[in-house]
Amino acid sequence: MPARSTTHLVLIPSYDPGIRVYETVRAARAAWDPVWVVVDGSTDGSAERLSAIAAGDPGLRVFVLPRNAGKGAAILHGLRAAHAQGFTHALTMDSDGQHPADRIPAFMAVSAARPGAMVLGRPIFDASAPALRVRGRRISNVLTNLETLWSGIDDSLFGFRVYPVAPLLGIMRARRSMRRFDFDAEAAVRLRWRGVEAIGLDAAVRYFSAADGGVSHFRYWRDNVRLTAMHLRLLGGFLLRLPWLAARRVRRRREPL
Repeated sequence: MPARSTTHLVLIPSYDPGIRVYETVRAARAAWDPVWVVVDGSTDGSAERLSAIAAGDPGLRVFVLPRNAGKGAAILHGLRAAHAQGFTHALTMDSDGQHPADRIPAFMAVSAARPGAMVLGRPIFDASAPALRVRGRRISNVLTNLETLWSGIDDSLFGFRVYPVAPLLGIMRARRSMRRFDFDAEAAVRLRWRGVEAIGLDAAVRYFSAADGGVSHFRYWRDNVRLTAMHLRLLGGFLLRLPWLAARRVRRRREPL
């Protein structure tokens, strides 16, 4: 098992994830210590089984929320606990096995070298990726780049990332948004607005079929309505910040290499 970190942890929000969650947690623990799972009101029995696993593993901690509040809300719960215990950075990853646990050490190493930055995964899709999902996220990526004046967010929706805890926690405490599926894109945009650097790293993505234990809670119309509402909020904020963002972009271009 890896040596225990006192600054960086892995944070996994989980809602009715299916059988792949146990392999996800096992792989994350093989790559990192500590790993925290926030069970977001699951009703599939995973809370009990994960808690039993954690009872025999000091590197694994499981939080169980009484009802489903959304991905962002689960991450916020973990961030609050992490901040209270002195952790400075959290790598978020999905519980359904899509994200590559073997990339955790590389992402954490970049974060340790550049602690003021967020490390954002650039998804490398294979044939398992639904074409509709891949094409659809391009719209969010275009809007995110516009909202930040093309300042380094290669993919707005990929949740395999390392965040600096304090600035993200400050942003989330100040607003009621970012609690559900809208979390990933809004977190990246608002952190860039705060001047947090974005560093991109490649990470492979695998989509599992139902026969392989894959579970998806993505609902095309519902979640795209939420994303649209989020981008409308962000576009309004972008217009208010545009002069400042443009001036910052000019300053960056003038800085010596």
